[in-house]
Amino acid sequence: MKKILVLGASGSIGESTLDIIRNNKDKFELVGFSCANNIAKAAEIKREFPDAKIAVLKENKENFPHGTDAILTLIEESDADIAVNGIAGAAGLLPSVKVLENGIDLALANKETIVTSGRLIFEIAKRKNVQILPVDSEHYAVFDLSHGRKKSEIAKIILTASGGAFRDFSLQQMADATVEQALKHPTWDMGKKITIDSATMANKGLEVIEAVYLFEKSPKEIEVLIHPDSYVHSLIKTIDGCYYAQISKPDMKHPILNAITYPDRIKNITCDLDLTSVNLQFKRPDFEKYPMLKIAFEIADKGNGYTTVYNAVNECAVQAFIDHKINYFDIAKYTEKVLNYNWTSNLKSIDDILNIDKEARIIANDLISKNK
Repeated sequence: MKKILVLGASGSIGESTLDIIRNNKDKFELVGFSCANNIAKAAEIKREFPDAKIAVLKENKENFPHGTDAILTLIEESDADIAVNGIAGAAGLLPSVKVLENGIDLALANKETIVTSGRLIFEIAKRKNVQILPVDSEHYAVFDLSHGRKKSEIAKIILTASGGAFRDFSLQQMADATVEQALKHPTWDMGKKITIDSATMANKGLEVIEAVYLFEKSPKEIEVLIHPDSYVHSLIKTIDGCYYAQISKPDMKHPILNAITYPDRIKNITCDLDLTSVNLQFKRPDFEKYPMLKIAFEIADKGNGYTTVYNAVNECAVQAFIDHKINYFDIAKYTEKVLNYNWTSNLKSIDDILNIDKEARIIANDLISKNK
């Protein structure tokens, strides 16, 4: 029986993880979970799993422990074997650190942890002798395909992307795009922020940066291809010119289940894929349509000062777009403006990262408020 801690239980990653647990009660036990602001959902989960410890972000009438410190205490007291971190955004960094510092394996869906911390997070894992297992479907695919191969044998990593809501839009249509249009993702049902990130392909930009650190590759050894049907989750190209792909239905239960059972495999509750129905079309993304992806490639190996700023400004700009304060292409404009500052500081601690993140957000929000 493996003891599971779920961080961000009310989100799509959390819900998928809970579904895996309830369908494999002989293999998994939910020992704790956190939610952000969805108190009704938290109460519902608590009723289903009454023995699980709980913490939420905001004060609530249910008297659940609340606040960031409560979530960190939950991690410390959970006695979990592995934690699934599905918290959205930079808010997931400190919980990831706490998980590792407490000697708990980390199944990581919060890509911002690696984007902001760079090698620091892997140094913590190594010191505590625990594993970081990627949960993003693209990164788990690469992790799986790379297993048993020498790093020198892998010539290229190919991350696939749905293309988001605007993949069939022209540049002019995208310039005039509304928030409502951006939230109509063609494949996945996700929260607002990550759905906007898919529309701008900032989400894929974050994944490029994450892949640089996870697989110790340069940006030149990473490629992004738009694959509209989302059956191929990623590919690797070996030095002999062969491509290897992981193919399955677009369902996050696949990478989550594989991460929490690694290195073993068990039967998945998700239906099998009928290969005769699969369409394997690929095309290269247009950097004019997706400037956030272009920027990510440019700064992916410049150090985690720049990658932290990329994430921080994007979060600020996406919220401003959702609030109808800026337009679609302004997200990239403000990201580039703030990145033009000097962020070459050598970040040696998590506190250094949090300070850079805070500074970048202050600058970004100031520029946005002044419409500069």
